[in-house]
Amino acid sequence: SGEPKQRPPFSDVWIRDKLLAPGALDGLNSEARCVLLAMVNTGARPSEVAALTADQIRLDADVPHISIEAVDRQLKSANARRVIPLCGVSLDAMKEHPEGFPRYLGSSASLSATVNKYLRTHGLLETPKHSLYGLRHSFEDRQLAAGVDERIRRDLMGHALKRERYGKGASLGQLQKLVQATAL
Repeated sequence: SGEPKQRPPFSDVWIRDKLLAPGALDGLNSEARCVLLAMVNTGARPSEVAALTADQIRLDADVPHISIEAVDRQLKSANARRVIPLCGVSLDAMKEHPEGFPRYLGSSASLSATVNKYLRTHGLLETPKHSLYGLRHSFEDRQLAAGVDERIRRDLMGHALKRERYGKGASLGQLQKLVQATAL
């Protein structure tokens, strides 16, 4: 049809009541489970989380965060290089894997297949059109609903800005406050 496939966002209620329900993700291997949880409050792409190295996971910083950068891989675009604060379940997930996700390093397709099959098999997809990637869209929807500025949303998501980028943008501390306000 020529149109890109729409990936619907999970609703906050679905994420909270189904995906984050006690035991819901216990059958997933720890790395796949923690990549999913890391996506909830970062909006990072599955491939970006899977490619994180210990150097890019900064849990001891004043503001715990991940740094999406081109380390032994190409980023989707120049805008994809960014830092994202870790809050809520995403911070907890990264604490479980401070060295990264060696099982899926360079293999985000098998990560997505594993997670999507698990979610489908266990009735954890909100609709048949939902997939792991929908967590990225849910994150942006929460930011939009909270009134977060478009420039900041684009910076967090790694999207281009349709105008010149002036200044440095929000500080990591400012980003943390904004993400924390909508974190699950």
